[in-house]
Amino acid sequence: MNTVIISLFLVVFFAIMIGVGFYCRKNSTDVNGFVLGGRSVGPWLTAFAYGTSYFSAVIFVGYAGQFGWKFGVASTWIGLGNAFIGSLLAWVLLGRRTRVMTQHLESKTMPDFFGNRFDSQALKIAASCITFLFLIPYTASLYNGLSRLFAMAFPGIDYSVCVIVMAILTAIYVLVGGYMATAINDFIQGVVMLFGIVAVILAVLNQHGGLNGAMEGLATGANGGWEFTSFLGADPVFLLFVVLLTSLGTWGLPQMVGKFYSIRNEADIKKGTVISTVFAIIVAGGCYFLGGFGRLYDIDPTAAGVGFDAIIPKMLSTLSPVIIGIVIVLVLSASMSTLSSLVLTSGSTITLDFIAPLRKKKASDKGNMLLIRAFIALFIIISAVIAIYQAKSPNLFIAQMMGVSWGALAGAFLAPFLYGLYWKGTTKAAVVASFIFGVGMELFQLIVSLGWVSVANIPVLNFVFQNSLYSGVFAMVGGLLLVPIVSLLSKKTAPDGVEQMFSCYKQVATVDVKDSLGK
Repeated sequence: MNTVIISLFLVVFFAIMIGVGFYCRKNSTDVNGFVLGGRSVGPWLTAFAYGTSYFSAVIFVGYAGQFGWKFGVASTWIGLGNAFIGSLLAWVLLGRRTRVMTQHLESKTMPDFFGNRFDSQALKIAASCITFLFLIPYTASLYNGLSRLFAMAFPGIDYSVCVIVMAILTAIYVLVGGYMATAINDFIQGVVMLFGIVAVILAVLNQHGGLNGAMEGLATGANGGWEFTSFLGADPVFLLFVVLLTSLGTWGLPQMVGKFYSIRNEADIKKGTVISTVFAIIVAGGCYFLGGFGRLYDIDPTAAGVGFDAIIPKMLSTLSPVIIGIVIVLVLSASMSTLSSLVLTSGSTITLDFIAPLRKKKASDKGNMLLIRAFIALFIIISAVIAIYQAKSPNLFIAQMMGVSWGALAGAFLAPFLYGLYWKGTTKAAVVASFIFGVGMELFQLIVSLGWVSVANIPVLNFVFQNSLYSGVFAMVGGLLLVPIVSLLSKKTAPDGVEQMFSCYKQVATVDVKDSLGK
């Protein structure tokens, strides 16, 4: 009976996703429509696309379980950091400026922005390579959170089947409908995530006598303790680093920033800011709050063959079939929305920013469309193969690569992108320095994590490279310091025509009195 209910949920869910893909075919007839939705996407679709690209199965199953176990209910701060730093502040500081300058420079992707803003094809190609290389393991990690949930819901079905079905269905609606199909499906998937997380939290708390009963059990239970119900949890310093990486890091991720390229107008940016923030409070805050009660259950994630990914599925296994069905759709929604955003970003980047500059003859719009679709399909296949291989034959290198992907992308791109939008004095040399520093930090982290190099006897390095969360934060913060310093020392590498680039911010726009009192 359980399998029938869950299967019914999935059939309806998949039918809607595919239907939306074919409905949006008319919006994907050229590169601008396929990649950016014609820069005419409204606030609700953009805000939900931003939120659903942000939060995936990695967060719901992996991070919520791991950090909920580590910090208790204080892990809710991670979700709130995601909402106010990763969403609200990102929209306020990046939304308008990104939309205006990328249209002015005719940039369709983040590497395209670096190429046009700093007048350098080399930077454009380098950024596209970094994006493609580090998005592959990041994408593969999306599937991992599904393995335990599907093993719980469908005990007789191999995990590979789940990965293949999810990859094929995502490929269909992205290849057919492009960005608009992704945005509409993200909205539908976002609604599922909102209602799903609320339903799960209420069900779990109800099992333990409400909020007071659950908090008491967390403080006095065999796996618990008072520190897991405290305001800042058992390890406030580590908590701060987790908040910073998962929140500030979104400012430098191509698939996140790309959402600002397509929003329609100023009013929609204001609405999108509010919608995105509320969405993040409920979904991210709810996920981490839920994970904080993982210690109420009889499980030892440190035992051999268990792991932190087992915590959330253990919590859910005691719930009703309807709730389990909702959760399966919730996690699929979170994963497919992020997957579609990643593959669209990667396929368009490798085509427009890597291959196009290397061609002697400019390709037609139709030719670029065909190539983008081909790379999207290739990207999905590669990430699915990696995910299946990793699940069946755990490989330390792949697992560690997944951990450093976020830090490498954010460490390389955040600072030059932010300064590039705001400061005319940002130079090409500073962008190169940031790329090398961010990627170099995370590649060294990978080497340390694999045990190829030991930094145990060097206190400073041992602190920075104790895990990818710490090194990722230092990569981002280091970039924010490095870019202005190198820019001041390398003024000769400043691009020409900066005044013309920034002239887009000086154009006069007529607005209603409710938006501006004027003089």
